[in-house]
Amino acid sequence: MRIYPAIDLKGGQCVRLKQGKFDDVTSYGSNPVERAEIWASCGASYIHVVDLDGARTGNGENLSAIKNIAKSVKIPVQTGGGIRNIENIKERMDAGVSRVIIGTAAINNPELVAEAVKLYGDKIAVGVDASNGYVAVDGWEKITDVKAVDLCLKMKNIGVKTVIYTDISKDGMMQGPNIESTKELIESTGLNIIASGGISSMADLEKVSAIGAEGAIIGKALYNSTLNLAEVIEKFEK
Repeated sequence: MRIYPAIDLKGGQCVRLKQGKFDDVTSYGSNPVERAEIWASCGASYIHVVDLDGARTGNGENLSAIKNIAKSVKIPVQTGGGIRNIENIKERMDAGVSRVIIGTAAINNPELVAEAVKLYGDKIAVGVDASNGYVAVDGWEKITDVKAVDLCLKMKNIGVKTVIYTDISKDGMMQGPNIESTKELIESTGLNIIASGGISSMADLEKVSAIGAEGAIIGKALYNSTLNLAEVIEKFEK
């Protein structure tokens, strides 16, 4: 199982939100490049970067920071947040990103996902963020009437192979991921599902690994040193 240490960007700084709430922010410094280099030095094989401002507004407000991160490390970087058109995707690919995650647009504009997959293949992933099983969009501020599993199946038919699945209620809460929902997605879709939200212990990671997830994104637990990235990678990747 691949481990994806996370860098969430807001105003160019590394932050963490609780349950996606923009008014519940903890800052972890103004230098995301330094953070990326720390993760790389711990043995990370991939870094997960989210443009929180972009997710909310649809503008690539942290594009320069993303570019600097991709330049600073020799490992792949995946990024999402504010991907609304092919130009947004191209900008990030040109910035050195290895995989672009389409979130809100997967609901509002599935044709974009289809076009992106034709152009970039496996370099395109979809981010499915859910609350009580229903997909949330626009930086998690709106809950749709679309079920997460239905969206994943639709994306699979388009040609998407990788989905980042986040349970919003768990994100940043350090209470463990939603294993049941994640397992349902894996079993119902056969997609490569990367689990995100609430992972805070080795036991959590063991559960995620046991259900066959392709990977796990870890954020807050690394920033507050509840988990040691090098130890996690040693256990689950090697």
